[in-house]
This record gives sequence, structure tokens and C-alpha cells, in this order.
Amino acid sequence: MKNFEESMYQLIVETSTNLPNDVRRAIAKAKAKENAGTRAALSLSTITENIGMADENVSPICQDTGMPTFEVKVPVGVNQIEMKKAIYTAVERATKDTKLRPNSVDSLTGKNSGNNLGEGTPVIHFEQWEKDVIDVRLILKGGGCENKNIQYSLPTELEGLGRAGRDLDGIRKCIMHSVYQAQGQGCSAGFIGVGIGGDRTTSYSLAKEQLFRTVDDVNENEDLQKLEGYVLENANKLGIGTMGFGGEATLLGCKIGTMNRLPASFFVSVAYNCWAYRRLGVVLDQETGAIQEWLYKDGEKVDLTSVEQEVAATEDSAEEVREVVLEAPITEEQIRELKVGDVVIINGMMHTGRDAIHHHLMDHDAPIDLNGQVIYHCGPVMMKDEQGEWHVKAAGPTTSIREEPYQGDIMKKFGIRAVIGKGGMGPKTLKALGEHGGVYLNAIGGAAQYYADCIKKVKGVDLLDFGIPEAMWHLEVEGFAAIVTMDSHGNSLHADVDKSSLEKLAQFKEPVFK
Repeated sequence: MKNFEESMYQLIVETSTNLPNDVRRAIAKAKAKENAGTRAALSLSTITENIGMADENVSPICQDTGMPTFEVKVPVGVNQIEMKKAIYTAVERATKDTKLRPNSVDSLTGKNSGNNLGEGTPVIHFEQWEKDVIDVRLILKGGGCENKNIQYSLPTELEGLGRAGRDLDGIRKCIMHSVYQAQGQGCSAGFIGVGIGGDRTTSYSLAKEQLFRTVDDVNENEDLQKLEGYVLENANKLGIGTMGFGGEATLLGCKIGTMNRLPASFFVSVAYNCWAYRRLGVVLDQETGAIQEWLYKDGEKVDLTSVEQEVAATEDSAEEVREVVLEAPITEEQIRELKVGDVVIINGMMHTGRDAIHHHLMDHDAPIDLNGQVIYHCGPVMMKDEQGEWHVKAAGPTTSIREEPYQGDIMKKFGIRAVIGKGGMGPKTLKALGEHGGVYLNAIGGAAQYYADCIKKVKGVDLLDFGIPEAMWHLEVEGFAAIVTMDSHGNSLHADVDKSSLEKLAQFKEPVFK
């Protein structure tokens, strides 16, 4: 199959850079219904702009290109060993061409392979069938939403919902709780796949398989069809909203599958996917490996920039926005003036720092003076040109809560004044912001092209031994916008939304399905 490797490369590039139409329609619907003048509306506008930029630049929609997962159906007799080798080559090539971020890390040493290859990566599942074509589907599911996957073992007690038993109503409660617990950390508004039954492993696999269904697909099982509709309608009443800022759109799709189980076990598994729902597929000629048909590409590409909001701003929905421009070094006095809801525009320098950097800084000196500086929770996609200069190809925020054990201590130790990420942080960081005089800024998760466009120059890099995503990149930015969601006065939008959504979750405690 001389064309198979090239077909796999094209599939990777398209999946990373081009959202399928069913996902675009779901985002367009959410954008049209969101109340104008709100933080959620601003976020959705940024998201739609980012999708268009990824199309135009043929660059990753989100910098976290996730764990490439291939589902391959092959006719009997096709050499799966050679196909696997070709997929590996295509993945390595796509990584070199910055269509994938190097995401394969040794679990014991933390060393990044640099090419997305390693034990268990990428994930490839083969299945034989009796058709005379090859069907390959790919999903790129980032770590932020992967971390919000959850599995329940019934019966169980659920916060806000009480006991969930081994029946359809218990399943309903688990799914509703799964949306609540994700909050904005999985880059809502999102999509969920649900697996009922099986063992612990197959239940999770079934959940992720549901994400290969189209958003408008109708479940053949009448009970599951009703449950999918119920969850999609009522999850949006929780008020979590886009990025966890509050709003009308919390969930954009729900697909549920079921399989038999052991009498002693009853698992409900939920695979959460962010708005950047990257999955495509191809049908290939079994002799040549050439692409015969693209899957999930029905009709004309949906133009999200042309979508207008149907709901105008009202006195109740519109949010007062104050815009503040900051440039490092930032003073404590400047930080103390900021309050939750302010939009901050960063000009000048900022420095990336993720898990490895935070762990390192706890016991080591910083490679540069960080007093008054801005730390960006980001693992960018980077390209080095022939002259040895680095360029940013994608640079959206990563989920911040992973740095909760370190953040407050590091801010105090080095004098850092502002932290940018997504999804918010916890009480330890909030307390440190008040004591030290710091602020947390929430950027729009997944908007990797939008923010890459704000980065005007890479001024240097330190600790590159940690790998490209985990190194400390020194970036000169212009017009980098983010929203204050945790301030130095003890206020946290994330805590407020969590509390209010938990209160709303309680309304779904009573039985619905008999």
C-alpha cells in the first residue's frame, strides 16, 4: 500500500487543524444563543476566530494535540504490522512539521521522546471486517479534557445528588455529576461519551468510542436516546458555561453506549472532550492505501465567523468590563487594583511554566529574574527555522489546577505577580494571591492560534532538557488578553461558579426514569 503513509499524514494534519462540520454546527448554535455582552459570549467569539485562524494557517487548533488515537478497520489479510509502522512514520513526520506537539513522555523519567513515539503511543486499535476497504478514524484528545474523564462504580453517593443506584436513574445522576465536576477545566463547552457496563478497562474504552459518533447521531436504543436528550438539555441548566465563566452553553453533545457486565460490577465511565473536538476519518483503497472518501466532512464547511447572536444583551445579562493594560515588571499596587471580571491586556514579556518548571522551581533558582513577571501555563508548539530561530506555531493555555501544590509558594519565592492559565486554581493559590499581591488570569482554552498571533518574538528558552512543552520559553507579546478570575481580594469566579452549579445540580436529585 504505497499511499497509506501519506494518507495517514494527511489525516493527522486535517484532524489537528480542521474541525469537522458537526462540531462547527454545535459551536455555532451555542454562539448564537449565548447572551451578548457576557464573558461567555466573548469566549465563544474568540473560539470561533481561533477555528478560522487554524484553517487559514493549517496549524493546530489547540497546542495540546493530545494522545493520537487511531481506530482502524481492515479487510482480512491486510498486513497490520506494516500499517502500524506507516502510522508511526506519519506521526513522527507530522510532529516534525509542527502539526502535532511532542506529547509522548516516559512515565518514570519524565523524558519527552520528541517525536510522539514511545511505549503505548500513539494508540492504535485494529479490527477486522468483511468489507473491501480500510476505515481509519483518528481522535486527538488533549490532556486537559482527558484529566476530567471519570468513572463511577454503582451504587454510590454523589455530591448534590445523593444515592445513585444500579438503574437508569443512577446512570443519569452519574452523567450529570460528571459534567458538574468538569467545570471549566476541560475547556467547556464540551462533549461527553459515556460507557455503561463492561469491566473498568472496557467501560472507559466504550466511553471514548462514543466520541466517534457524530453530534447529530440518534441512538438506536430508545432508553439511551431519551437519556442523551435529557442530559444535553439539563446539563446546560447548571450555569457552568463556556470556560467555566457561567453562561448558557456547558455541554454540546452527549453519546451513550452500553455493554454487558459482571453481576458484581456496574461501571459508568465518562470520556470528556473539550470544544476543540478533533476527530476525522478516511476510507482507503485496500490495495493502494489512497484516500477514497473523507468522513465527518459533510457539505460545505460551516463558517463560524458569520454566525450572529440571536439573544441580545439585556440589563440582567450584560457584564461590566473594565480593561487594564499591563507590562512587566508589574507592581503590587497595580495588582491590588484589579478585580474579578477585569480584562487585562499584556504587552511586553511573559514566561511559560508548566508541571516540570513548577516542580523544578520549588528547589532551584529561576533561570531568570522573575520579580514582577508573568508566568503563562502553556506548552507551546514550536518550530526552529534554518537560522536557528524559534517560532511559536500554537500557544493556548493549559489547565492550571495541576500547579495548585506549587503556585502560591513559587509566586512568593520569586515575586511573580500574575499567572495566566485556564480553569482556575484552588484555595491555596487564592490565599497566596491575597498575601503576596498576585492575580490569576484566565485565557481562553484551546485558542492556540489566537494567542500565538499575540506572540511577536521568542526571546529565548531555558530548561529545554525538559522537552519543548515543559521548557521555560521567554516570549514578547502584544495585545495578549485574559480575564481576571481570581484576585488579591479573596474573590474567585471559579469558586462562585462551582458553588452555584452545585446548588443547581441538586434540582436533579429526584428520580426521572422509572
